[in-house]
Amino acid sequence: MNTSSSTPVKTLAIDIGGTKFSLAGFEGDRLVLRDSEPTDRAGGPAWMVGRFAAIIARWREEGFRPDRCGIGFGGPVDFPSQTVTFSTHVGGWNAFPLIQRISEMTGGVPTLMDNDANTAALGESHYGAGRGHDPLLYMTISTGIGGGIVGGGQVWRGADSYGGEIGHLNVEPDGPECLCGSNGCLERMCSGLWLERDYGKPASELFHDPDFVSSYVVRLARGIKAAIMLLNPARIVIGGGIGKAGDRLFVPLREELRRQIPPWSHARVDVQPAALLDDSVLYGALVLAQQAGGTRHC
Repeated sequence: MNTSSSTPVKTLAIDIGGTKFSLAGFEGDRLVLRDSEPTDRAGGPAWMVGRFAAIIARWREEGFRPDRCGIGFGGPVDFPSQTVTFSTHVGGWNAFPLIQRISEMTGGVPTLMDNDANTAALGESHYGAGRGHDPLLYMTISTGIGGGIVGGGQVWRGADSYGGEIGHLNVEPDGPECLCGSNGCLERMCSGLWLERDYGKPASELFHDPDFVSSYVVRLARGIKAAIMLLNPARIVIGGGIGKAGDRLFVPLREELRRQIPPWSHARVDVQPAALLDDSVLYGALVLAQQAGGTRHC
């Protein structure tokens, strides 16, 4: 690993999402390279890993050879064993040896992986809207809904790596079936995938309709209220595509949260959009790579 004080450490950061993937190259904490492509769901992990290999090889030819790597994966990850559990949106990822495949492309540099919500939480905590706010709850609302909890600069993962899964809180017990098998989960009622299927329009259009927003924030606030009452975070940061809706989302959402939070509670209602936008996971992968240290996970 390059330890020269005059040469910044080079980090490969990978963000694997349900609709797109992104790779970034960092020198120190400066983003110098970035590639993003739509996810070919039919191609599964084989297609995606092939695209990673092509991009990494091209960057190596251009002189970017990473010293370490961080990965944010769009689905549950068993953190202690550094294995993908599965993806709820793209098939073929169950127990896929992602770390091994990436290691083959990078020459076995130290690599660390977490789910994308936890990774984005690290990014926003260290570099974005969560700086100086501890503990932090991060939510991503895009194809699905995920959450990450950061305290003391570290992700709180729980006993089995499943801490922060706010997307599967039930906000409509008699609601429609979720991909997880339950009914009326926050993800089922409020994520971009289901909004487009239920309403026939992308979320970017729906958020221009005040009547839709009024009903939407009621459900979203139920999930966030549960997190506030349980965790009492110093700040909640919302990222993902729906987090880009700006005041059309955040103004009514804050108002609805104040209605739902019990009047006796002095828990903070500090809800802000992500500052890093599409790069939250990439900056979080940078933090993961820093934490990988000299241990090789391959």
